[in-house]
Amino acid sequence: MRILAIVSYNGFNYQGWQKQPNAPTVQETIEGVLSKYFNRPIVIYGAGRTDAGVHALGQRFHFDIDEETLDLDRLIYSINCMLPEDIKIEDMEEVDLDFHCRYNAKEKVYGYNILLDSKDPLFYHIMYLCPYNLDLDTLKDALTHFIGKHNFKNFTSKETDDDNFVREIYDIDVNINGKEVSVMFRGSGFMRYMIRYIIGTAIEAARDRLTIEEIDELLDENSERNIVSYKAPACGLVLLDVVY
Repeated sequence: MRILAIVSYNGFNYQGWQKQPNAPTVQETIEGVLSKYFNRPIVIYGAGRTDAGVHALGQRFHFDIDEETLDLDRLIYSINCMLPEDIKIEDMEEVDLDFHCRYNAKEKVYGYNILLDSKDPLFYHIMYLCPYNLDLDTLKDALTHFIGKHNFKNFTSKETDDDNFVREIYDIDVNINGKEVSVMFRGSGFMRYMIRYIIGTAIEAARDRLTIEEIDELLDENSERNIVSYKAPACGLVLLDVVY
């Protein structure tokens, strides 16, 4: 049977989702616990990769087991008891054997959280502590220019892309509550560092160090590739949901 799981995690202690040698990752940690529980190697497949220090509330992964029936509530309880405190299985369900949590995904939702403060011990690794004086109207205006289908070649570190770096962002919603700024992205998919580059670029505009016209030029598919150097920190980024 194939099981689809929802997992949340604080990425501060991990070098991202994907397994890598000599570094703790979320995928490796979950696989280790599942393999111990079932007493055989279990491989999990994620809906996408999150980078070092990035968090999740709605990451998805799937895995296969030989058992034909299983008490999933009991499995969730047992696995959560074995996992470290910064990783939690939120839900599990059986899915068809031809389901793939990455390739069947229709939409991904990310959030980026900013605290307009240079120092706050409670939030230093779960929000971007922004020490700059930002024009929030300009920040919102800059972000609207990324909505729609664009060539984001200047907003990712990927060297090549099967879709020529074209992605569609369906919506960007900005919520301001005092010193807290929360930005939600909904899109078909996001490439490596893409949201962090977008946020970093919008912040540069909000600092009056970059114009809206320059942002439009960076989004021009006919322009020569010139990856932006404005990358917001990983700690503010959260994978909120994967929609199927």
